[in-house]
Amino acid sequence: MPPSSRTATARRSSDRASTRRSAREAGVPSPWGMFLSGFVKHPVMVGSIVPSSGKLIRRMLEPVDWTSCKLFVEYGPGVGTFCRPILDRMTPDAKLIAIDTNPDFIRYLRGTIPDPRFAAVAGSAADVEQIVADQGFAHADYVLSGLPFSTLPPGVGPAIASATHRVLRPGGAFLVYQFSPKVRDFLSPHWDRIDHDMEWWNVPPAQLYWGWKD
Repeated sequence: MPPSSRTATARRSSDRASTRRSAREAGVPSPWGMFLSGFVKHPVMVGSIVPSSGKLIRRMLEPVDWTSCKLFVEYGPGVGTFCRPILDRMTPDAKLIAIDTNPDFIRYLRGTIPDPRFAAVAGSAADVEQIVADQGFAHADYVLSGLPFSTLPPGVGPAIASATHRVLRPGGAFLVYQFSPKVRDFLSPHWDRIDHDMEWWNVPPAQLYWGWKD
């Protein structure tokens, strides 16, 4: 790794450690505490009681072309398990929008991720087109979701899938990690090209999907 990259990585690690210390001093719960609380309050909206593993995160983000990514959107960011790795990979002029219906998660993210490229938005993924427009963009390059499609209220899953396909630019992709293969039923009406893999080093093992908008 070049010296400049090592310096930037060390600086980000130092900044995150400082942010965590400030959060603890301000009485902000730990990520594990927040995640467990969110699962207990909204079990239908949280895909797992355990945050995603590092292996899952790296595998899920592998196909992303970061040099051409100007807007990345995440549904259901929780405590930011994916947010920080995404920000680490993004270019300085890119933007990450994290959308969650849980106000506790949104407050937590706003208090612990001070990156100016980051926006935590309280709202529904079904409204992604309006949220993206409100942030000054016409389309998203990539959308990531860990929402449990098969347990969402009736009609919500299809609405999210449809809105996501519309908001993506041609060549963009919908990145989905799930614990049930039923999610493909929500993807196939909109995406003709869907790549699939498994990540066994996760609790529980996860189904990985990449729907490409041609």
